[in-house]
Amino acid sequence: MSFLSKELVFLILQFLDEEKFKETVHKLEEESGCHFNMKYCEEKVLAGEWDEIEKYLSGFIKIDDNKFSMKTFFEIRKQKYLEALDRNDKMKAVDVLVKDLKVFSQFNEDLFKELTHLLTLENFRENEQLSKYGDTKAARNIMFLEIKKLIESNPVFRDKLVFPSMKSSRLRTLINHSLNWQHQTCKNPKPNPEVKTLFIDHSCSSSNGARAPTPVNLPGAAVARPSSFVPLGVHGGQFQPNPAAANVNPLAGWMMNPNPSSSIQPHALVASSMPGLPHQVSMLRHLRTPSNNLGMMEYDHEQLLKRMRSSMDEVTYPPSSQQTSSLSLDELPITVACTLYQGSTVKSMDFHPSLHSLLAVGCINGDMSLWEAGLRERLISKPFKIKDITACSMFFQAAIVKDSSISVTRVLWSLDGNLLGVAFTKHLFHMYAYQGANDLRQTLEIDAHVGAVNDLAYSYPNKQICIVTCGDDKLVKVWDLNGRKLFHFEGHEGPVYSVCPHQKENVQFIFSTSLDGKIKAWLYDNDGSRVDYDAPGQWCTTLLYSADGCRLFSCGTSKEGDSFLVEWNENEGAVKRTYSGFRKKSNGVVQFDTSKNHFLAAGEDSQIKFWEMDSINVLTSIDAEGGLPSLPRLRFNKEGNLLAVTTADGGLKVLANTDGKRYLRSIDARSYEAPKPQVETKVANNNQHINKAERVDRSSHAAPLPISNGVDSMDRIIGKQRSLGDVPDKYKTDLTEIVDPVQCRVVTLPDTTDPTNKVVCLHYTNSGCDLVALGAKGIQKLWKWNRNEQNNSGKATASIVPQHWQPPSGILMTNDVPDNSEERVPCMAISKNDSYVMSACGGKISLFNLMTFRVMATFMSPPPSSTILVFNPQDNNIIAIGMEDATIHFYNVRVDEVTNKLKGHQNRITGLAFSTLLNILVSACADAQLCFWRMDSWDKKKTLSLQLSAGRAPVGDTRVYFHSDQVHLLVCHESQLALYDASKMELIRLWVPQDGSSTSISYSTYSCNSQLIYAAFTDGNIGVFDADTLRPRCRITSSAYLHQPPADSQNIYPIVITAHPQEPNQFAVGLSDGSIKVVEPREPNGRWGVSASVDNRITSPSITTNSTSEQQQR
Repeated sequence: MSFLSKELVFLILQFLDEEKFKETVHKLEEESGCHFNMKYCEEKVLAGEWDEIEKYLSGFIKIDDNKFSMKTFFEIRKQKYLEALDRNDKMKAVDVLVKDLKVFSQFNEDLFKELTHLLTLENFRENEQLSKYGDTKAARNIMFLEIKKLIESNPVFRDKLVFPSMKSSRLRTLINHSLNWQHQTCKNPKPNPEVKTLFIDHSCSSSNGARAPTPVNLPGAAVARPSSFVPLGVHGGQFQPNPAAANVNPLAGWMMNPNPSSSIQPHALVASSMPGLPHQVSMLRHLRTPSNNLGMMEYDHEQLLKRMRSSMDEVTYPPSSQQTSSLSLDELPITVACTLYQGSTVKSMDFHPSLHSLLAVGCINGDMSLWEAGLRERLISKPFKIKDITACSMFFQAAIVKDSSISVTRVLWSLDGNLLGVAFTKHLFHMYAYQGANDLRQTLEIDAHVGAVNDLAYSYPNKQICIVTCGDDKLVKVWDLNGRKLFHFEGHEGPVYSVCPHQKENVQFIFSTSLDGKIKAWLYDNDGSRVDYDAPGQWCTTLLYSADGCRLFSCGTSKEGDSFLVEWNENEGAVKRTYSGFRKKSNGVVQFDTSKNHFLAAGEDSQIKFWEMDSINVLTSIDAEGGLPSLPRLRFNKEGNLLAVTTADGGLKVLANTDGKRYLRSIDARSYEAPKPQVETKVANNNQHINKAERVDRSSHAAPLPISNGVDSMDRIIGKQRSLGDVPDKYKTDLTEIVDPVQCRVVTLPDTTDPTNKVVCLHYTNSGCDLVALGAKGIQKLWKWNRNEQNNSGKATASIVPQHWQPPSGILMTNDVPDNSEERVPCMAISKNDSYVMSACGGKISLFNLMTFRVMATFMSPPPSSTILVFNPQDNNIIAIGMEDATIHFYNVRVDEVTNKLKGHQNRITGLAFSTLLNILVSACADAQLCFWRMDSWDKKKTLSLQLSAGRAPVGDTRVYFHSDQVHLLVCHESQLALYDASKMELIRLWVPQDGSSTSISYSTYSCNSQLIYAAFTDGNIGVFDADTLRPRCRITSSAYLHQPPADSQNIYPIVITAHPQEPNQFAVGLSDGSIKVVEPREPNGRWGVSASVDNRITSPSITTNSTSEQQQR
């Protein structure tokens, strides 16, 4: 196929896709082999349509092309076989085995025999390698990810996986160019040319030439799909008439184009009956009679000719859905900042408009709570309570007696943040006044509707705040703040699902949607609905405006489960664009939200999907680290830097972008800074005596008082000892000292006191439910926290002693340990799905199954031996391995070979950290050097040496960790903690222990939210540092967690420390005596660095005070 012919195929594919000929699109993709549609492949795989996906794949690859093609077909047929076995359909399984899988026996006879053996098992999960097989849905998802990687690695698919970037409706645009050119060449061009066919060239001659027997009326088709392409003929391209003068109000276009079936006629507007509301001019007095073409108006030929002559060379195209995003993904809040456990299914959420991390939450049990996401604390909880049942209607009293259960349907802040409304599933809505901190007072309880109050909103007619509600009784009502009903709108024939008040061009109106699929619009009068329009899907639909109020969007789901996200053209009352990306039928209603004026987000299929407002294609989708319900609810804050999303276990997650994470850290940091009340003031020097938390002993090696944390220049940091008085006031901080066991919660893991097998590697599993430890003898152990009444989450906690878990076989996870490897360096890494642990202890690297403890594979025999293992974040099948000979190897488990090898260090590798954001790998070695590598080419960008104090030799293990923002890098050396800006490869903060001390740092790590740094010292102390400034917050002495007198524990210290993956204030330490302890702060403060007395005094007020201050600064 020639190059231009191939491009023509792409143009046809785009045209067919825009015209919704979906099956034809995929048939042409298959037959032409030009473009492989990964999304279509995913849909077929997840639907289990194995014959269809094989047929589609066969248009591109053959089973014997290469190993990638063969593995692709094998994975599909194997899944087909396993699903038949799972259904206990042995006949189908035998049929698949004989007809589909036997072809692979010539390449791997043993594998075919093993597959055949599965027929003899009662449950194929008894096979060790299939023990982790879950349900069908999960297995299909895993299998698709596998074949996706195979397809992307297959050279046959090169240049076939990305659809060319082109403007939308490109084929129609080219035809328009041709028609324009043909019209310019006419001898006598007519002012209002008519194009009725494309079968012959256009001509303005009287006969217009001979025509095809059946004219193609393209202009009519163009009108039928006004939002899909640049229309042709008299209504399109250069022949398109000028739009009418702007409508005199926002509802005019909607009112011109009511549904043909609608019996409601546009009304002339009259003065509002609301006291004091300015007179609203008629929206119809300037409107012309609408044509039959969905809002297209008639224009005189003279006006059209004038436009054609003045802009003959101008062609305007709609924005391309294929174009690369002009907005950065960095703007999206897609990183999980914290998880909040509400304890009940969340039905509605709303962020405060100015305190951007203050979140109101309404639940299925009727409770309403306020959360401060920056502190991960619930500030207020309000259970449902009827204020005065005698004031409620008899209908409500009867309903609540019959069924006392009630759920929140909506929580919503007013624009100024002073009011919080809560609507319920039975009759009522409550209004609260918020005065900051914990001051939330109920001001109203209104029996508003018969049945559920489905939605509430605020409107501001005549600049006075009103409350708009809707309900199951098919009514929309408007209330003042005294509970007086101002308006009562009737006209819907089904329960009213949502309301959307708005103001445009000084006209106040309310959109409402009902369960019969109708959209209506109301003015603040009693003249009925001005609009009667069908919503896409004709069932549950929500309308939202963009932050600037200029663009209107709706999202809804039909009764059949099809979801629609669209933007409306308000002037024409028509859909402007329909967003794609909803993959399957839903069992409920998809929820959505808008972010400022840039993004849309919707929750579907246990994911959050994002769109740019100007592009119909999904920008990206995330699962927020898992745990979302099938249809998660979500809500942006006003700044667009935080996104709250519900979880399946009765909680919610707060996601953040870089600005959002910085904002949350600032809230958290303020909570640690106790207010400094002036007890005594000396006029002479304005000194203040401040009540402080208990200080660290200045003689302690962990006390970081004599140094400046990045405040001063580097030479002064390293070369000059400073006292606390030398540090500027804004950098001074109070240190909380934990010295007594009652000040923290500690649990010692059972079966860990073996000094000869001291723990050298320690990791939580990614689920946060287990701990895995590797000892110096090469033996790994696993501890599990079981889910029970005392531990509902099943997560690791210091309140419960976990189980030292072993499989029924009783085998141990024992690494290959050579006899002569006295200088061995144990290392360990856990796979993302917690199914496997990879480790080494001077010998071969072993891959263990965490369910059975069996060795799945061994590889990379020494010499050299491995010293650190890290999974590649972009491909879980590739492991980065730091070696004893100063090299870095990249080993691909799937193909069993080393794919890359990096050289650049002079000593053994002790640290590896990836940043997918910056596309770099940072490595560290035992001679205190860092190397920065490009991940795309593996070229070395830069080498840096740690800035050590004078006289210190550049030796000792150096470890590196990336902050969750993927930009800031923590570097830990026995002599210092350092922060680097990896984007600039520059040092920005440095902390060193007190000069002259004999102690050193044994290990350090970030907390899961990257707001804290935990550092262990060889004198037994554990320090907790602020991750942004390296300022110490807390010191935990060995007497607090060892539960022994200091004299008995003077030689015991933490060798390794690891942070819980979900609880930012929990960590575990492996000690030099072989024991492992999990440590967390005690309630009520629940955070390190804040004493109970300080916390109680500052937490709530600081939210209001500091947030207000930040708003003023902005």
